[in-house]
Amino acid sequence: MNTKRIGRQTLTFSHPPAIISSYAIGGEKERQGPLGGFLNETVSDNLWGEKSWEKAESKFLQQAILGALTKKKLSPDDIDLMFAGDLLNQCTATNYGIRVFPIPFVGLYGACSTMGLSMLQGAVAIDGGFVQRAICATSSHFCSAERQFRFPLEYGGQRPPSSQWTVTGAACVILEDSKKSKNGVKIDCATVGKIVDLGITDANNMGAAMAPAAIDTILTHFKDTGRTPQDYDAIFTGDLGQIGKTIVTEQLAEAGYDVSGNYTDCGCLIFDKSQDVHAGGSGCACSGLVLCAHILPKLIQDTWKRVLFVPTGALLSTTAVQQGESIPSVAHAISLTVS
Repeated sequence: MNTKRIGRQTLTFSHPPAIISSYAIGGEKERQGPLGGFLNETVSDNLWGEKSWEKAESKFLQQAILGALTKKKLSPDDIDLMFAGDLLNQCTATNYGIRVFPIPFVGLYGACSTMGLSMLQGAVAIDGGFVQRAICATSSHFCSAERQFRFPLEYGGQRPPSSQWTVTGAACVILEDSKKSKNGVKIDCATVGKIVDLGITDANNMGAAMAPAAIDTILTHFKDTGRTPQDYDAIFTGDLGQIGKTIVTEQLAEAGYDVSGNYTDCGCLIFDKSQDVHAGGSGCACSGLVLCAHILPKLIQDTWKRVLFVPTGALLSTTAVQQGESIPSVAHAISLTVS
């Protein structure tokens, strides 16, 4: 008999894994944003002394992992498993960034939902008794993402108002078996999203492409758990930006859920209007940085008791989009609580 799943898509944890350490590092633009002062580290040169944007992104990820380990005075030998991924083909930034760590590794691709996907996988591995500690991490870089998904910066193309700015940075959390960590922020359940594709083909309108997946996952989470928006102090989607946030708010209201008082999007928090990012922030590091710099501190300080964290990802391929394909998207909901 399955006792750890409720409804069709939500996993519950008998011993909710605890987040024992986190670290977020951003670039210059992120430092200038509203959360810049709350990041653990920022760099003024987005190349960070490297010869390519991709190598710099690997360095961001490596530093985030080192930072999370150092904060808790852990070594790589103290970690049983690592879950990580990024936006680039073959998860290039991750694979090259973590090769210095002698840690068993599971590579993930969830696009901008990867922070949530890695935490979901880490929680399952720990609650299942397979490991005691797991690293969950992700990264993105504005310049490497532009080169892969749109145009190299040298092209100088204009960005339409619906476009978003990929966050440069990396984030890492370390999960531990709650039998070892009695207190702190815990993952009590997680709703696994499914792919939703409503036919959006514009690669410069990620908010509209991903919003349906966020709506589907949030509605499923409420149905499976019996919870409502009022059961959460705050609800965050991943990187829908202003356009996607508006769609989510309106569609959830039509479904009977008023989230106007406690819902926002990470892409609307990481930058402000003065930074000319058009519709907001995006990228794997967008939700990761907001999680580590804003959400977890509020929970640790006991300002919030329960938060629903819903990173979103557009699973597009430049080849498929150029062939006229639409953009499939996914979102995973992670329920964070304080014990």
